[in-house]
Amino acid sequence: MQLQHNQEKFNDLRNTYQEFVYEGFDYDFLETELQIVFHFRIDDFVQFNPKILIPKTPFLNHKHLSKDYIEWLIFHIGMIELISYWKAICPTKIVIRDFYLNEKQIAFWEKIYFHGLGEFFYLNDIDTNMNDFVEIVCESSRVYSAQSLNLTEDCIIPVGGGKDSVVSLELLKNRKGDNLALIMNPRGASVATANIAGFEDKTIIIKRFLDQKLLDLNKQGFLNGHTPFSALLGFITVLSASLAKKKYIALSNESSANESTVIGTDVNHQYSKSYEFESDFRNYVHEFISPDIQYFSLLRPISEFQIASLFAKSPQYFYDFKSCNAGSKQNIWCGACSKCLFTFIILSPFIEPAVLEKIFGKNLLNDESLLGYFDELTGIAEVKPFECVGTVDEVNAALCLSKAQYLDAEMPFLLKRFMDTKQGVICKSVNREKLLKTIETEHFLEKEFEELIRKEFIN
Repeated sequence: MQLQHNQEKFNDLRNTYQEFVYEGFDYDFLETELQIVFHFRIDDFVQFNPKILIPKTPFLNHKHLSKDYIEWLIFHIGMIELISYWKAICPTKIVIRDFYLNEKQIAFWEKIYFHGLGEFFYLNDIDTNMNDFVEIVCESSRVYSAQSLNLTEDCIIPVGGGKDSVVSLELLKNRKGDNLALIMNPRGASVATANIAGFEDKTIIIKRFLDQKLLDLNKQGFLNGHTPFSALLGFITVLSASLAKKKYIALSNESSANESTVIGTDVNHQYSKSYEFESDFRNYVHEFISPDIQYFSLLRPISEFQIASLFAKSPQYFYDFKSCNAGSKQNIWCGACSKCLFTFIILSPFIEPAVLEKIFGKNLLNDESLLGYFDELTGIAEVKPFECVGTVDEVNAALCLSKAQYLDAEMPFLLKRFMDTKQGVICKSVNREKLLKTIETEHFLEKEFEELIRKEFIN
């Protein structure tokens, strides 16, 4: 992605527009759905009313929850939703009308906003810091204390349609209990993979609608960029778990998500998928929402390389999973982005080239037009792609191990080029078994879930 030099625009907008106001929200449990509408405004310049709909199902019920608890949860969804709208103009103050947050809570939100917008600040070439970029002010004295909930020992499993959530679905498929899948803004791959895993009638659907006025501002040249989507998903899953009476929220974020996108900085496209965010989020939920909800990433102890090895054991998903953002609306692999190239590379040691070509439509390692992305993924360039991709070391190891797939065929262009680079020479001694058997200890898995991971890799 190209750097935009928007420091002057950032300063001018902040001098012109002073306040982003979180006015509140409306919600209604209708006959067919839960409807939530948020009310935001920036001075008297623009109002935003984004919407979230959750279709009714037999396994979602609000009768056991207090009105105050439901409103406290919805308020928090609005707190993370608002950052998508704040970033268009970046006013110096966020005013909260309906609830009170203490200093500890405000510090949590300032950290999420600042680090979750790290890519946004970097790509817009905006120089700011966590102390000065925004002030959060509460006008209400309304407070809410964490509530104990009577929950079952079951899981909600967010499904995005890629290989990671497929692996989680498979690992948890035979676990006793009544697990549910959760899909935000359903698309072909997410629905198909959940159905293949047996969740056809056990899926929570979340529909999120952006306010068109935000898209209009983007077209007019106001500021735009990446926001921490997984943080929004986190608070929505907490609401869903509360409605469904499920104790566990099992994410599919791996250890690789901790690596910075820009070498030598804290800029991480995947900040809201990182262990640091997961830790902060869990602590916040337990202290201020409910101590009974357990939010964790099932795949945190393992790497993208290990996830690829597990995914390769489930061929029933090969032609339905998709990880390509560019092709998501058409439910295709575009074959021209860094996400497609990364997925092709990380699967290459485990799935034969002919099958990968059938999945992706071509051998991406033979596509010379992908050289720029290839250099970013392998560490030849200093900045990784701003996508959810694995670490440089994982990519390089996967490439080295992919050589074995071409013993009786010509090595593809990008792989051949890589083997002649410094990175290619260094990783020639890569230890496949060590890569597959290393289990990270930095995670929040209870013993039951940790054993599900360990039995796949430790004999």
